[in-house]
Amino acid sequence: MQNSTWSADTAAVLGAGLARSVDAGLFPGGVLTVGEVGAGRVTVGHGLVAPECGDARPGPGTRYDLASLTKVLATWPLVGAAVRAGRLDLDAPLREHLPELPSPGGYLTARQLLCHTSGLLPWTGLAGYEHTGRPLIEHLCAEPLVSPPGSRYRYIDRGFILLGLLLPALLGNPLHLLADELWRDLGLTATVYGPLPRDPQLAPTEQRLRDAPRTWGAPHDPSAALLGGVAGHAGVFSTAADLAAYAEHLLAGASPLADWFTESRRPCAAVEPGLHRGLAWLVTADDSVAYHHGFTGTSLFLAPHTGRYVVLCTNAVYHGFDRNRLADLRALALRSLAS
Repeated sequence: MQNSTWSADTAAVLGAGLARSVDAGLFPGGVLTVGEVGAGRVTVGHGLVAPECGDARPGPGTRYDLASLTKVLATWPLVGAAVRAGRLDLDAPLREHLPELPSPGGYLTARQLLCHTSGLLPWTGLAGYEHTGRPLIEHLCAEPLVSPPGSRYRYIDRGFILLGLLLPALLGNPLHLLADELWRDLGLTATVYGPLPRDPQLAPTEQRLRDAPRTWGAPHDPSAALLGGVAGHAGVFSTAADLAAYAEHLLAGASPLADWFTESRRPCAAVEPGLHRGLAWLVTADDSVAYHHGFTGTSLFLAPHTGRYVVLCTNAVYHGFDRNRLADLRALALRSLAS
């Protein structure tokens, strides 16, 4: 299949931006894929996977910790499957599905969790719930809310952690098995929940303590790590190739997943002028681009009306977190699809 001129030109521009970041020492390396449904894709990599990986170069098959892309690669499509199966009503209190859930969280809805308007506590730390003998989902629901449900937008992880705990009860299997079946059905053979064995084509992330081993094959997110690597908000590892294939499934139309993507782009909460949150996804006001980021340095941008997309995979937290490391490149990717 011949690549489109748009894909080649955009990959060249974004690739140059990625190269500048790598050459400036902001992170060891990364890979991006630019594609258009029915017109092929172009992949560009720069730098090294990481110094620990020798001379291994990032490519379409290099695995990265997706961090919060887990929300749209695992939890969001599984919620859609539960809705289609009649197992979940987005606007019913969670207690209608699990009567044992305490208040106030038991009266939240899945829609509020997906849209980040639940009013749940904004901090995510779960260590205080260790060794209590009480299910984590009950702990999360028993916590006081910081704002009335549906009244305020605040991006948090707890809502997706809660959804990740709810889905096994609704669909009858552990979260990692549900996700694995979903990904295999879509042909995403390299997408998996960790932990994973260290490998030169698996990008390490951060060294949190001096002289301690670097995080490598385990989720960078501490709450996901505490949950054994399997959570609704983080914990998934994947490749640029699999993310590109996933993008094409969402953009191609005529499938339940594509229909769910269309429904999920409807405005749910205002984020800033020109941008709203749909069900999980950030969406531009004109619906030209829907996207999501991962804390570790990953992004997925989709243009539903043109069938174009941009995948970005880096380990930008390798030297510690700095939101500005990818700000320019992400903004450039967004503009390339919105224009």
